[in-house]
Amino acid sequence: MASVTALVLLLLAFAGGLVCGNHTYIVYMNPAHRPAVHPSQADWYAAHLQSLDIDPGRHLLYAYSDALHGFAASLLPHHLDLLRRSPAVVHLHPDPVLRLHTTRSPQFLGLAPDASSSAAVPRPIQAVEAASRDVFIAVLDTGVWPEVPSFSAAAGLPDVPSRWRGACEAGVDFSPSLCNHKLVGARSFSRGFRAAVTAAGDGTVRGKPKEYDSPRDRDGHGTHTASTAAGSAVANASLLGYATGTARGMATAARVAAYKVCWASGCFGSDILAGIDAAISDGADILSLSLGGGSTPYFRDTIAIGAFAAAERGIFVSCSAGNSGPGPATLANGAPWIATVGAGTLDRDFPATAHLGNGARYTGVSLYSGKGMGKKLVPAVYGGGRSNASKLCLADTLDPARVRGKLVLCDRGVSARVEKGAVVKAAGGAAMILANTAANGEELVADSHLLPAVAVGKKEGDLIRQYITTNPRPRGVLSFGGTVLGVRPSPVVAAFSSRGPNPVSPQILKPDFIGPGVNILAGWSGSVGPTGLIKDGRRTQFNIMSGTSMSCPHISGVAALLKGAHPNWSPAAIKSALMTSSYVLDNTNSPLRDAAGGSVATPFAYGAGHVDPQRALSPGLIYDITADDYIAFLCSLNYTIPHIQAITKRPNVTCSRRFSDPGNLNYPSFAVGFGKKSRVVKYRRELTNVGSASSTYEAKVSGPGGVAVTVKPAKLMFKHVNQKLKYSVTFASKERGRSAGTAFGWITWSNSQHKVRSPVAYTWKM
Repeated sequence: MASVTALVLLLLAFAGGLVCGNHTYIVYMNPAHRPAVHPSQADWYAAHLQSLDIDPGRHLLYAYSDALHGFAASLLPHHLDLLRRSPAVVHLHPDPVLRLHTTRSPQFLGLAPDASSSAAVPRPIQAVEAASRDVFIAVLDTGVWPEVPSFSAAAGLPDVPSRWRGACEAGVDFSPSLCNHKLVGARSFSRGFRAAVTAAGDGTVRGKPKEYDSPRDRDGHGTHTASTAAGSAVANASLLGYATGTARGMATAARVAAYKVCWASGCFGSDILAGIDAAISDGADILSLSLGGGSTPYFRDTIAIGAFAAAERGIFVSCSAGNSGPGPATLANGAPWIATVGAGTLDRDFPATAHLGNGARYTGVSLYSGKGMGKKLVPAVYGGGRSNASKLCLADTLDPARVRGKLVLCDRGVSARVEKGAVVKAAGGAAMILANTAANGEELVADSHLLPAVAVGKKEGDLIRQYITTNPRPRGVLSFGGTVLGVRPSPVVAAFSSRGPNPVSPQILKPDFIGPGVNILAGWSGSVGPTGLIKDGRRTQFNIMSGTSMSCPHISGVAALLKGAHPNWSPAAIKSALMTSSYVLDNTNSPLRDAAGGSVATPFAYGAGHVDPQRALSPGLIYDITADDYIAFLCSLNYTIPHIQAITKRPNVTCSRRFSDPGNLNYPSFAVGFGKKSRVVKYRRELTNVGSASSTYEAKVSGPGGVAVTVKPAKLMFKHVNQKLKYSVTFASKERGRSAGTAFGWITWSNSQHKVRSPVAYTWKM
């Protein structure tokens, strides 16, 4: 009750300062116009608003300093013209609303011993674990539930390094004493959220539970991602008996700080920028953001803008690609200074079986942990309502008289998977089969349903649909198989994982790579059950979730390990090491496959491949990129100077240097576009030797026969460490009149110790 009262009072107090009709905008300022009389940027922003007859006390939400030159303000329509006419204002846009991209993974990545194997953790990984204790990971998400044992300070973890400037903020049900040597910071940013709630007119978020006005995590998503990145090892962890074992983050010695920027109605750009601003100031080394929006130019992309400032400070930024797959050009967070992470499966599964009255058995997955159905077959129904919407088991579509006591078949899609189970249970159904449609193919995602339930792929789903709709007395029963390890093939690209080509800058191949993102066990909020549904009264310290939200913190944690091992590497160098060392063969030694249809996956789905932390520790060569290189890239996109100034925080940008083609950025991958008049594309790259002092590498090209690829020189001879050598590569399409399409290949620089591999994506547009 105290937390609810505090939030209501907070909202009412905030609403009193706003006028109906306000909308939040992010305003970018040119610091060259700042008068010397103002001691700080914040003072100048307030004074500038005052000079335009805009009361900063009522309208100013945030004054940014590190993430960008500018502020967020709740403005009336006539304020916009005043600001646009001001010569000090570079650019402004509405506050965007972004969304979340929702224990075996350490073993799968080779970061922890496998209980089924006598093999020890490789010594390089052990040494890196110790070095990562000086690395700080900032997780921007829904906050943290600090009582989860993943955030306990492990024995031997030394004092927090003095360079850390973060803090644990007091708030509703959150005391600063909850932080320790592991959880070193916790802050919350809600002004954008509160302004939007107030602008809605009633001070509430309809249909959503109340929020904690503090860093405490009501949702569970932030606790899950933070513990995945850097949680301490916790023995005997499980979700209600599933995935039992030791749960641990990727970098168990690294420090983690939680920045709550996401709320019941979404993640507001103004709050995200405030979180990035604080994380940079606090001294973070890694930023982890499992959230995003649609594709938008970089000068309107708040994550891209904040990430640019972070990267320029030497901070690695990892972001989820999104869960809008398997369609093409669906990914978010595609800026080249961001590590864009797709999702793959683990070699662990949670099998469950649907037994039908005709003797057929169809295997799927489930995390149901309650009382089973027994062995007796029960009547089955598909479309237990008056409309086709009942086949999707949407709210209020099922007729209790038709589904009571029955096994209900539901199509996947439109509503949340666990919500369908709740609808079936509320209508009196005994159990549920959740069947994929074409959109999800054979991808299987396990859920902790409120009633006996199994998820099956499209092929099995079609057979079950046919049986129930053609048999006069369809019947079935479900059984559950617990946890199974050693699943083959794995990894497989998740069908939901968003895909390239890059919708904003197609010359940059995205995603960069994939990591574990399906059925991941990690810490959970004590405020909500494992389904996240209000009616779920179960509580557990760990939960199993899927999404690129889960793969992103895996990469954040692995990046922390690389930062500990190579503290002087730039963010681009770390990303390069992860990309060029990734693998593209599964545990059956076959090419990675796509769960959407079972076909061989492509770099538009997995980027450079699946990350391999051990190989990334010693990549041999890296593709490095500076902030000036990124600016030359932005100039080559033909953005206006004010737009580039807004992204880069540099008031004196002139674009005197620009690439002839955006694809000439020194990126570790290639995206080559051919057209009717452009059948030859030439790109340049530069490699830095981070291996042995005297090293020689030779280039090897593989790919489609319809493209001639020439690398010059074909041999690079390095004489010392950190030496840089350049090469060019020419791609020539040999097929005249070819129809539109895609193909893929590789360019690999190799010697006896290293293979530095870059994917190449070819696109023909005719």
